[in-house]
Amino acid sequence: MGAMKLNERSVAHYALSDSPADHTGFLRTWGGAGTPPTPSGTGRRCWFVLKGNLLFSFESRESRAPLSLVVLEGCTVELAEAPVAEEFAFAIRFDAPGVRPHLLAADGPAAQEAWVKALSRASFGYMRLVVRELQSQLRDARHSLALHRHSSWTAVSSRPKPQAPDRRPPGLENGHALSKDCSPVDWGEERGGRPAGRGLAEMQGAASLFLGRGQSPLCPETSYFSALHSWYGQEISELRQRWMQRARAGAGGT
Repeated sequence: MGAMKLNERSVAHYALSDSPADHTGFLRTWGGAGTPPTPSGTGRRCWFVLKGNLLFSFESRESRAPLSLVVLEGCTVELAEAPVAEEFAFAIRFDAPGVRPHLLAADGPAAQEAWVKALSRASFGYMRLVVRELQSQLRDARHSLALHRHSSWTAVSSRPKPQAPDRRPPGLENGHALSKDCSPVDWGEERGGRPAGRGLAEMQGAASLFLGRGQSPLCPETSYFSALHSWYGQEISELRQRWMQRARAGAGGT
């Protein structure tokens, strides 16, 4: 595996640029290229900045020049043991032979977990896997949507078209509904305006008017409704005369 050459000025400019960092924080380090030597077992506390697949270390947060750079490709990030007790350590190990691992330690378990996740997801290899997985999910979602639309269209196409309901009452003519045997039914009678028995008796009494004219009393023509009106008027007049006679007779008796 050949060595990768980097332009130090360009790398330093990118490390100090305003481009957003993926993760930052203080870590203790025990090795790696460019790391200043420290007393045995104590480690060195540095400020680390992760941008893309590049991990920079600085002497402090205000430093203007990086101490070291780690390119996070072809490596694995795993928990490790630090030389000092109670250190939350992890290591960056490379597959290439002869490359020393980078041993780092965070200030606590939450910071350790956050750094391990961020570094494990920083390589382009991981990003390629994520992109492939997302593309596969997108293809499955489009296929499912196409099947759903096809099934919905098929169901709508095979469904019979609904007929417009006929809101007019059956056989409605001149305010009366005719039954199947052409018997007129007064809507006022159905609502309780007049007893059904009395209406039937009146229609039977009026039948002679239509039979005398050659018409059926069950299905009279429109022109003969005037005869019905006259017949009802005569009955009312007779009832009024009877009432007046009873009233006069009652007055004479007193």
